[in-house]
Amino acid sequence: MLSICHGTRPHQLLAHNKKVILLVDVSHCTPEEVQKISALLPKFVTQEPRESVLLLADFTGTKVDRPTAERLKQDMVFDRPHLKRSAWVGTEGIPHAIFENLKTFSRRKIPTFATREEALAYLTEDEESPHA
Repeated sequence: MLSICHGTRPHQLLAHNKKVILLVDVSHCTPEEVQKISALLPKFVTQEPRESVLLLADFTGTKVDRPTAERLKQDMVFDRPHLKRSAWVGTEGIPHAIFENLKTFSRRKIPTFATREEALAYLTEDEESPHA
């Protein structure tokens, strides 16, 4: 779990339906903490094979401002080739225009879900969906 704001180790890999999920938990983080965590992701994700990473990002209770969105955009571009599928939860604190800009700039599909359980179910479906 990448979560500086929770004082835990830099990343957590979860097993779900016999698949490995990278959980990025930025729930209840400040914008500055989100930026720090985002900056760590490319180094971790780009070590994985292309189109192999299943990523779950939890933004519950987190506000994303413009500087944070700019940091996320930069890092999301580096991650994209290595993602098989991604899902975000708790995106209510991300203004719609910023969220749409993140998707457009990174050229990623970013489905959102109400709960981690729904996101995990989506991530572990058998259907192929690269760069999501």
